[in-house]
Amino acid sequence: MNQIPDEKQAASAEKRKKKAQKNKMKNERLLNKVRKNRWWISFLMFFIIGSLSIVIFFSLMIGFFIYALNSRVGAEYEMISAMGKTYEHASSPEEGYAYLNEEGIEYIIEDSDGNIIHIEGEDTRAPESGVLNLDEDKKIIVYPDINNKVLYLSEDNEMDFSIRFLYDDKVKESGNTGINRISDDLELPIWISSDVKDGSEKLIAKSVIIVDHKDIYIVIAIVGGFCLLVLICFIIIIINMIRGIIHRKQVNTLIFVDRITMSHNQTWFRFRGEQLLKKKRNSRYNYAILECCFVKYRNYCIAHSVEDGEMVIRSIDEIIHESLTKHELSTHNGAAHFALLLRYGSDSDLGSRVDEMIRKLENIGNNQKFAFHIGIDKLPAMTDENGRLKRREDIDIEHEYNNACAAAATLDESDDSGIAYFNEQLVEEQKWLDIVQTNQYLALEKEEFVVYYQPKYDPRTNELKGAEALIRWNSPEYGFISPGRFIPIFEKNGFITEIDHYMITHVARDQKKWLDMGFSIVPVSVNVSRAHFIESDLAEQILKMVDDAGAPHDKIEIELTESAFFDDKKAMISTIKKLKSYGFSVSMDDFGAGYSSLNSLKDMPLDVLKLDAEFFRGDDDDTDRAEIVVSEAIHLAKNLNMKTVAEGVEIKDQVDFLAKQGCDMIQGYYFAKPMPGEDYVKRMTN
Repeated sequence: MNQIPDEKQAASAEKRKKKAQKNKMKNERLLNKVRKNRWWISFLMFFIIGSLSIVIFFSLMIGFFIYALNSRVGAEYEMISAMGKTYEHASSPEEGYAYLNEEGIEYIIEDSDGNIIHIEGEDTRAPESGVLNLDEDKKIIVYPDINNKVLYLSEDNEMDFSIRFLYDDKVKESGNTGINRISDDLELPIWISSDVKDGSEKLIAKSVIIVDHKDIYIVIAIVGGFCLLVLICFIIIIINMIRGIIHRKQVNTLIFVDRITMSHNQTWFRFRGEQLLKKKRNSRYNYAILECCFVKYRNYCIAHSVEDGEMVIRSIDEIIHESLTKHELSTHNGAAHFALLLRYGSDSDLGSRVDEMIRKLENIGNNQKFAFHIGIDKLPAMTDENGRLKRREDIDIEHEYNNACAAAATLDESDDSGIAYFNEQLVEEQKWLDIVQTNQYLALEKEEFVVYYQPKYDPRTNELKGAEALIRWNSPEYGFISPGRFIPIFEKNGFITEIDHYMITHVARDQKKWLDMGFSIVPVSVNVSRAHFIESDLAEQILKMVDDAGAPHDKIEIELTESAFFDDKKAMISTIKKLKSYGFSVSMDDFGAGYSSLNSLKDMPLDVLKLDAEFFRGDDDDTDRAEIVVSEAIHLAKNLNMKTVAEGVEIKDQVDFLAKQGCDMIQGYYFAKPMPGEDYVKRMTN
């Protein structure tokens, strides 16, 4: 039998596993982002984008301004070129000079060697000339004016406008900026050269580029408006960033802070714990994951109040944190659970430290002593095959904490404080638990559960008077499994009710089959778990199963454990009466195993009382007292019109004693062990 029933189910399980791992990784990435909270990255990105926007804007404004100036220079050049053509067509130089003078400009006529032929006005050209490139086909020779350097000369002898309107030292000293302001208009003088008479002469005219004050104001307004817009956007973004930081802190509080203790919670413990354990410098230290459980916390809250219980939880948290060192962690996890990550030297040091912690925790109550269960999973320093320390790279703190919880769970039956360590035995137990729960339904479907019968004999006549049906599991993969390895698991996970149905059905079928074969059948008792008695129609369920099999009712006995009588007594009595009305007999199993109540015998209309096997075991010194108790129990049952069955009888002296006391049946190894149906049939025929 395979642990996974078939390939389709295996593929489905693998798919679910991968999906769960994917979701876990996704959640971890999301929590990492929330936890890191790198708000400064957003601020830096905004600063970079904002700065680039300002630079681009001003570059565009400057480019536009320079383009406008260059366009005006081009227009001036065209005008001077036209004047030069008029000068060329004059009949004499004097006539040409007269024409140029009429234009009212300052100009200079040079020959091809740069000698001045004629000058009108003052020569204020800078000594250097340059080329102003308006486009590929138009290159203008320009001279900056010494009184106002609105142009500058580049390394490759090209001219460009200087937005800064620089003054040289002489201009600054004289206080003459060379800029004339008329109604706040800006005049920028330059000298423009144009070839005349086929290049034998040059007309160099002084031109004044006028920048209208309205244009300046428009530019200033646009720049100011943009700066104001950027400032407003900056303020809005800063406000949103501050709100975002506050919101992130609130989210961190919700995600990483425990509501009761107001310290870190289990989510933070997982992230921070894995960080500590994976650090290289911590690989040389022994660590331990602890699960600390406050025993009976719910009872304390019921007796006092939830608020008082939470106050105790906060006190526990404070005491635990006081005992931690720098490289250790603790967090409240769930109602009354705490997760701890401790560093330790030796096992004895760890044990002593945990004992001291329990001692402090037990005495936090004013007038009562609390109890704590602590499970420990040790994580010693790791070494490679060469004996060198290595990092805990693949550590899964949730898995290790689950191991600690599994160790603590072994203490659940105790109300006293205790410590349990996780070990390989627990691993094997958990693996077996998983195997049983994985295969239980498939085993039921394939009828791998086998009914064994243990005969009951009359101690006076050695005659077969009855039998008890017992279950075994014959697994093709795991072999023959005793009930002690799976029945307790079924009782905890609720599958025991399915086993009850299975046993009643198979016993009824066997009884019907043997009856049809002509055997003289005797009543067979079948155990019904206490979990079944919460169902109000239990008697009807049993009736239907037996009737479907066609077995006589009086040959089926329903066995109840003594512990079941301490549940819902009213429902129990109702179910027993129904079963008896349908013709079934009802017995109490393990009478004397617990704290038997005589009131139960008084109220319950039982047919058979089964004496627990422990009555017949023990020291010789206790034999007399045991015999007195057994004798009185048998007499009490007879007085209540109940038959008695003694379980676990193994020696002849016990048989003789029980026969003398009037015990009706004996079930034990003295007469027979539990056996398969085939062997039981042989007993019936004998």
